[in-house]
Amino acid sequence: MSNFLPNSLVKRLGANPLFNKEAFIKAHEPGQAITSIRLNPFKPVELDFYLADAVPWSSEGYYLANRPQFTLDPLFHAGAYYVQEASSMFVGHIIQSLGLNKEPLMALDLCAAPGGKSTLLNSTLHPESLLLANEIIKSRSIILLENLTRWGTANTVVSNNDPSAFRRLPGFFDLALVDAPCSGSGMFRKDEDAIDEWSEANVKLCRERQQRILSEMMPSLKTNGYLIYSTCSYSEEENEAMLDWLIDEYHMESVQIPCDSTWGMEHTTSKKYKASGYRFYPHLVQGEGFFVGVLKVRDVQPSFSLKKLKVEKVALPKDALKGWVKDYSQFASLMHQDTVHICAKEHELAIKAFQQVLYLKDAGTTVGKWLGKELLPNHDLALSVHLDHRLSAVELNLDLAQDYLRKEALPIELFDGIAKGWCLIQYKKLPIGWIKVLGNRINNYYPREVRIANL
Repeated sequence: MSNFLPNSLVKRLGANPLFNKEAFIKAHEPGQAITSIRLNPFKPVELDFYLADAVPWSSEGYYLANRPQFTLDPLFHAGAYYVQEASSMFVGHIIQSLGLNKEPLMALDLCAAPGGKSTLLNSTLHPESLLLANEIIKSRSIILLENLTRWGTANTVVSNNDPSAFRRLPGFFDLALVDAPCSGSGMFRKDEDAIDEWSEANVKLCRERQQRILSEMMPSLKTNGYLIYSTCSYSEEENEAMLDWLIDEYHMESVQIPCDSTWGMEHTTSKKYKASGYRFYPHLVQGEGFFVGVLKVRDVQPSFSLKKLKVEKVALPKDALKGWVKDYSQFASLMHQDTVHICAKEHELAIKAFQQVLYLKDAGTTVGKWLGKELLPNHDLALSVHLDHRLSAVELNLDLAQDYLRKEALPIELFDGIAKGWCLIQYKKLPIGWIKVLGNRINNYYPREVRIANL
């Protein structure tokens, strides 16, 4: 692969006398790719494969000695972990270093699909925070929703909007993460197609797109709010130069993040304002190419007021969620047509504000459809950490769990002694979905759109 790296990019990187061009090229040779995962702290479980070294800047990140077939693993579908590139996990270290995990806040992940950084934020932020994960491309927003559903918490909202929509939420967010669409040079080792797509013209195009995205989003940040800006590009135009542009346009302040010198990332500074950035090169860290910088809003921002919004009464019996959601009385119930969602009561007005100005794919945890006298449970509820685990459940071995994920019929004798009605399917005590016991047969309710077609 090394012979196909763009000469113009390698030459520009090599202009830095401290840059080891030979080591960089060698790192892109076949067989150098690294696999890492991040555990879900809300769903602790012993995995079926070996965890090698820990990712040094991540409390839940681990490298794998070998890459298993994740689609064959029921624990992947249960949301026990997320397969994430190690360099990207540095965002969690940023959150902790800034103390943004100490108290509840409003957070936005603007370019969120497929969901790696959204699940990372959800794991790292204070548990009473609210995270809005947005994706402009409809097909990718579906993948984002699937991954956040697996993660299992009720303090997330998924939206499918152009960044311009966020101008309608002035001064709303304490934190915004913009993992901007970029020219993709940091992914050369992981994705050979990225090499064919890279060009200096595309770098320029991506920079213009990044500026538009950021300019549309910036009004939604609060005074003293933080912007975490990242790319998977090596190009200065998309990285350090963008920090200078943001400081010029929005009078922001650069924030330096403490790093252990043994981790290997390079602390860089922008040309004009010496703004701090962090570059991850595959010959220096166990991870792919990545850039991230942190800026803080100093100008006084207009703010969105929730005072005019009112909580609507929901036509749902008081105990409708009893037996389905643990501590159900502590949640607010939201209704969209006949579908019931739950969220923390303190997030109800914020979600209402989102409904007024954004197109939402999902909010909180989707519990199910209310049929007037009974609940038809949703797959989201099966994967939720708020599920009432006193519900009937049947534990399956690996082969049978894979059959379930294929949406195949299960042996009826497994359910001897289980009362008619809804029953959870579990693997290693983690729920992976619903079945319904009907006496002489079992109905598999694993969603067809996420079933495993080939195992």
